[in-house]
Amino acid sequence: MKALVWHGTADVRCDSVPDPEIEDGRDAIIKVTSCAICGSDLHLYDHFMPTMKEGDILGHETMGEVVEVGRDNKVLKPGDRIVVPFTIICGQCDQCRRGNFSVCERSNRNKHLADAAFGHTTAGLFGYSHLTGGYAGGQAEYLRVPFADATHIRVPDGLPDEKLLFLSDIFPTGWQGAVQCDIQPTDTVASWGCGPVGQMAIRSAILLGAKQVIAIDRIPERLAMAEAAGAITIDFSKESVVERLNDLTDGRGPDKCIDSVGLEAHATSTLDAVYDRAKQAMMLETDRAHVLREMAYVCRPAGVLSVPGVYGGLIDKFPMGMIMNKGLTIRTGQTHVNRWTDDLLRRIEEGQIDPSFVITHKVSLEDGPAMYKTFRDKQDGCIKVFIQP
Repeated sequence: MKALVWHGTADVRCDSVPDPEIEDGRDAIIKVTSCAICGSDLHLYDHFMPTMKEGDILGHETMGEVVEVGRDNKVLKPGDRIVVPFTIICGQCDQCRRGNFSVCERSNRNKHLADAAFGHTTAGLFGYSHLTGGYAGGQAEYLRVPFADATHIRVPDGLPDEKLLFLSDIFPTGWQGAVQCDIQPTDTVASWGCGPVGQMAIRSAILLGAKQVIAIDRIPERLAMAEAAGAITIDFSKESVVERLNDLTDGRGPDKCIDSVGLEAHATSTLDAVYDRAKQAMMLETDRAHVLREMAYVCRPAGVLSVPGVYGGLIDKFPMGMIMNKGLTIRTGQTHVNRWTDDLLRRIEEGQIDPSFVITHKVSLEDGPAMYKTFRDKQDGCIKVFIQP
């Protein structure tokens, strides 16, 4: 089969690789009908995440048709149409029973690596380094789904892939980012980053009833997309984020702040951004934390910092004293996808939201390597790449 394969920093190729096979009785094999490039994939493309190996198949936003199931899988059958969450879940461990699916205790087959890195393992993830299990990803013609009787979202016929694919990651990720804010009708919610997750977080905050939502970015087409949803926009390349947020909140600051950026914040002129880039270049820190620092500074006392953006390791100059003295709450985590998807599928079916709005490019698998660079460099108005193998 064809698949998008990692060969090193900024080196993704469309290669011929062996077809996946059933390895466990709970497995399923799907024929991929659509997949996508996620902003988190760019952390792999730029090689900011450790434990990638040449030959790894990328991708964690995938859906398709079941073509084969293992002998112990009594839930799925050939012909079923499913979305595959990026988190692999057993559905039986203590964390899964609590709905904390992204920290499943059984699905990371490289548990020893995650234990060493994080203190305790997290769930296995598709196509996202050997730290999270070394599983093949879904930017391919076929995908093996481990624990498939739990790791799936069955979806109806009649709705196109474009509306359903993003249940795999960015829609529930943006939703969880907003839910973690505990949004009240009087709240101002500020969201840093208007990429795909940021767009979903902005619309989620609006659906959850925020009084006003403010979107922060510097790319005109991304700001325009956020404004079309009803958000107030701030272009951080042209005006002070701190001053503008104070103006919009009568000096109080936003009640809730969402970091949809993660470890590759692109602030350009601030002292801390220059410091981060220098330390990252010298391998003295892994993550650029400008957005986290700015959120802590501007957030209203007793507010919430929600962090759906991905961080990989260590950051420096983190203002813990500011956070403690202002009484801020930080809520983070990879997304507990299956916790949210029944509700989100219902909202799609009822027409409350059509997640396909975020798609700007539709390409074949063979065009995937070039689109990684286009997406990374924010060229050609690229916000979301939808791939049909």
